[in-house]
Amino acid sequence: MRAPVALAHPFYVTRYGAARPGARTERGPQRETSSGAVHPLDELGLVLAEAAVHSIGAVGGHAGGVYLRSRTPGLLRLAVVVGLPGDLMRPWWRMHVNRPFPVAECHRRSQLIHLADGEEAMRRFPQLMAGLPFPFSSLYAPVRSGDERFGVLVALGPATAGEPVPEADRRRFADAGTRLGAALGELHHDGTPVRWDGEPFVVQAPDSTARPVRMGTFDWDLGSGALTADEELCAILGVDPAGFTGTIGGLTAHVTPEDAYQLWAVAREAAQTGRPVVRRIRICRDDAPPSLVELTGRPVQASPGIGSRRVTGSLIDLGTGVVSGEAGDRLPDGLFSLDRSCRITYANHSAEDLIGMPRDQLVGRVLWEAVPWLDRPGYWDHYRAVLLANTPVQFRAGREEDDWITVSLFPGREGVTGTVAAADRPDYTPGSVSFPGAGLGTFASPADRASALYRPVALAIALTEAVTARQVSAVVTEELLPAFGGRQLAIYVLHERHLYLAWETGFPAGFLAPFDGVGLDARIPGVETLTTGRPIFFESMDKLAAAYPGLAIDASVGARAFLPLIASGRPVGSCILGFDHPRGFAPEERTVLTALAGLIAQALERAQRYDSESALARGLQDALLPHRLPVIKDVETVGRYLPGTQGMDVGGDWYDVIDTDRGLALVIGDVQGHGVPAAAIMGQLRSAVRAFALADREPDEVMSGTNRLLIDLDPAQFATCCYVLLDPATGTAQAVRAGHPQPLLRGPDGTTEVLDLPGGLILGVDAEEHYPVSELTLEPGAVLALFTDGLIEEAGTDIDAGVERLRATLSRVSRITIADTADRLIREARQATDRPDDIALLLTARWSQRETDRTLGGPGRP
Repeated sequence: MRAPVALAHPFYVTRYGAARPGARTERGPQRETSSGAVHPLDELGLVLAEAAVHSIGAVGGHAGGVYLRSRTPGLLRLAVVVGLPGDLMRPWWRMHVNRPFPVAECHRRSQLIHLADGEEAMRRFPQLMAGLPFPFSSLYAPVRSGDERFGVLVALGPATAGEPVPEADRRRFADAGTRLGAALGELHHDGTPVRWDGEPFVVQAPDSTARPVRMGTFDWDLGSGALTADEELCAILGVDPAGFTGTIGGLTAHVTPEDAYQLWAVAREAAQTGRPVVRRIRICRDDAPPSLVELTGRPVQASPGIGSRRVTGSLIDLGTGVVSGEAGDRLPDGLFSLDRSCRITYANHSAEDLIGMPRDQLVGRVLWEAVPWLDRPGYWDHYRAVLLANTPVQFRAGREEDDWITVSLFPGREGVTGTVAAADRPDYTPGSVSFPGAGLGTFASPADRASALYRPVALAIALTEAVTARQVSAVVTEELLPAFGGRQLAIYVLHERHLYLAWETGFPAGFLAPFDGVGLDARIPGVETLTTGRPIFFESMDKLAAAYPGLAIDASVGARAFLPLIASGRPVGSCILGFDHPRGFAPEERTVLTALAGLIAQALERAQRYDSESALARGLQDALLPHRLPVIKDVETVGRYLPGTQGMDVGGDWYDVIDTDRGLALVIGDVQGHGVPAAAIMGQLRSAVRAFALADREPDEVMSGTNRLLIDLDPAQFATCCYVLLDPATGTAQAVRAGHPQPLLRGPDGTTEVLDLPGGLILGVDAEEHYPVSELTLEPGAVLALFTDGLIEEAGTDIDAGVERLRATLSRVSRITIADTADRLIREARQATDRPDDIALLLTARWSQRETDRTLGGPGRP
């Protein structure tokens, strides 16, 4: 990133697309709705846009945006994009907080993240660089207010020889995130929902000296001289619409004298030929030098055989592109320019000819919207490289089989200059259509090959993190489909010689139901690709129907790829990719898809093993935890268990209540790790504690004996534990603690404190460790809470904050039973989607003999 620069205000905003032709910055912040109408931003959008523009500019960033939390727990959505077309960032519109990306980590840890260059980004976040393999620097600042975490502020810029962003700029950016958090906190406090569930809007922050590309329209009656001009044309002329004369003279007054005749020449030629006519003219504004604009006139035919007496047309102000306008038209090569939202701001005559579209259909429109055959995923990688890394790129693009051009893009801070030139057709396999980036044929260049082949890296990295079959399928949907331009996906898994549908997206509702559970003797492509071990590709649905007569085909027009899922020679299932349009599959593309199918198969096989082990672990855990706690006079106990959301789901947390001759033993423990091994160790420790307690051992002896047993069982395993021996009649208790979180004690008046019990090392470290005993008392109406750390840990916050949150919640409850209290505490924890650890909770309430209403009282209740 370079030194801070001043950014102009107001700025232009559109809804995830590029700016509309004729948009005026004088109107202030706006966004474009799905209907095409432009409306002012709401208060939340305005706060986000202003913060993003100013903070990114303050650190010299070229682009960036704001991620905001959504209604879906754990999901961030890109709300604002600055300095980039929104569509180019579509793969990153949604970001779950547990993904291995800097945005997610910044949100989880609530810490500024700075990546100086691509090398550091690759080392820390390889999955990010797999999708954006360009040398750029980036900053990520948390946006929060108190305990409310709203999202992340992002700034992007080209890397400067590996030099980090200056410390002062980093502090400035972090302060910007803090200020945005405070502003959002005020909105939240005032009742404005601070969440984002739609698509992002684009903020274009123009240079302070630049004028936007604008287009005004007019209707000219040649007979009367009346001329109707819209607001945009008046803005180009620099006049108030209310003061415009409404005549051709009113327009001529703002045209340089030597160009005034062009107005009449355009009208006459358009009327005579019946075709649109384009001319360049210069207009004069008050206290400003003449500006070059482009005039287009179109005849309006009154009746057959009669020359037109009316002309309609447009006046395009080319903004900063006018300086090179005349010189550019003298060049033999095609020349065009783009702003940072990829809107075409200028195109010379050669570019018109090579692209095959007139200038008035190009200027003011997004490049790939104006030229649809430049709208391909591989080309988008080039656009990202230009805008993010400030790197010139060159690639070949084909409109038709024998119609090719070379596109070169040269970046600058305020936009991109491009050239187009005729190119030879590349070698390709007849009938094939390219993998992303190559137009018709195979990869058009080494750059195309690189941009296409890094996609498997992103998929491979993501698959290593997928644990369940559902997660594997979700990764394939998020990473594979966008890379190949697919729209439909179906994954079938093999079970007892039948294929069962495990995942589908994009297909018509119920269309795949008849194929669920088909046997391996069925003659359908999804079965044959698995039984033969060969992928099957159909360039069109007609070819699929011809190969399998009588097979039910959905009504869509497109192509299909059927991939065998085989891991280490073992059949796992089959994968179907669907495309909306007919397309071929280049040899390189078929090779990549086949290799990816192998990765998917291995991930699914691993997921199936996980599912089996997870079921075993859940069964073991359920068998080992007590299903019923003992009923003791004057004491009520309630236990709860909640598995984690990551990994094996079940772990080594446990609780127990043991009725002994010495009193009521209350136990909570946590074995390191997850899965069957942790559950098995947990069961052995629970049995050991129970055996020692029933043998009337002292509390410290119970803990010491359990410690030595764990060391004998597995010297590499560790556990924490808290053991409390309670006398129900008197409320006195003895407690020992082995590295476990401190219990909470809620008094009869609702006052809740964190106990300060001395403790020893965690279990499994030192066989000679001594565990001190503490004394405490449970008065009638008091509640003792024992819990494992999963209840108080939260990503991005200190554990003390989690303890305080739990203490405050327990102190606020009143007039409910302890069973309801336990449910409330667990329910709050269940709302967290990113919960890597499981949770055990044991509540114990002591009641007096006179009490009949066994609910927790409020302050002052005896």
